[in-house]
Amino acid sequence: MSHPRIVQIARLTCTVTLLVGLSSCAAFKKKPKYAGSADGDFVNGSPLPERQDGVSFLGNDVDKNRFSPVYFAFDSDEIAPSETSKLGAVADYLRSSSKQLIIAGFTDERGTAEYNRGLGEKRAQAVRSYLLEQGADTDRIQTTSFGAEMPADPGHNEAAWAKNRRAEFGFTR
Repeated sequence: MSHPRIVQIARLTCTVTLLVGLSSCAAFKKKPKYAGSADGDFVNGSPLPERQDGVSFLGNDVDKNRFSPVYFAFDSDEIAPSETSKLGAVADYLRSSSKQLIIAGFTDERGTAEYNRGLGEKRAQAVRSYLLEQGADTDRIQTTSFGAEMPADPGHNEAAWAKNRRAEFGFTR
């Protein structure tokens, strides 16, 4: 085979590969990763409510002391069976009140800030999904993630990290 023929075959191969790759990209529609997106995002089949103006997990208008946190294993967003009784109490309260709930997800300090923010959101979403399965109203639950910010225990050991891997509840006053 002559040199020009090899170059021609290589160009054709590259062109076909590029066209196949581009057609795959065109068919791929990027979905928003986190809750509260402007296009009416759905999480686990449930629409996310509109954010309430003036309501923040950190605001004075939110009671964060009504329920105990739900704790998670290292690098996990799965709710342990030992934590479900806490969620049952939250679900009961939600059914008997008209208050809005904000679920905040937290992680320990290990991992990058971006990873921890994402894991905190997954934890908050797992708790939200559990509450929805218990009959909670979709429109009254928001989620947020603080990742490793705001640790419950500032220590740098397993005991401290276990306290920091959590989801907390904030109800509007």
